[in-house]
Amino acid sequence: MYIDFHDSTNTVNSDYIDMLQQLITFAAKEEKISTEAEMSINFVDNEEIQELNRNYRQKDVPTDVISFAMQETVEGELNIVDDEMPLILGDIVISVDKAKEQAEDYNHSFERELAFLTLHGFLHLLGYDHIRKEDEVVMFKRQDEILGAFGIER
Repeated sequence: MYIDFHDSTNTVNSDYIDMLQQLITFAAKEEKISTEAEMSINFVDNEEIQELNRNYRQKDVPTDVISFAMQETVEGELNIVDDEMPLILGDIVISVDKAKEQAEDYNHSFERELAFLTLHGFLHLLGYDHIRKEDEVVMFKRQDEILGAFGIER
């Protein structure tokens, strides 16, 4: 699994990056995703994620994580399949500011919050969603299973 990390905040240390790389590699194996898959994880501040949230979701507030899935198709879009090309899952954008706030609010570590947000974004790239209650139950159960199996508890 190839993960391209970008930290525009310069605040996410290499230990966190290593842990997130291991978590996503573990989750990809659990979800039976090709080891050749590619994605990116981007760390930004509240201002930058608010701009993305406004432009792509029409919500003018900072959020914690946004995923941009490359494998989703929309109505009328051609589905191009090429077995020679690597599977490009998409991009995850995480607000470091929000992660710090939420870690404090939920009374757990910044590491645990980063892991949760990264896995949450990853599952969105794979097609999991939580708009409907029944989908939310499935997605959140899967998050808890993967985090627990990886050794990250609440």
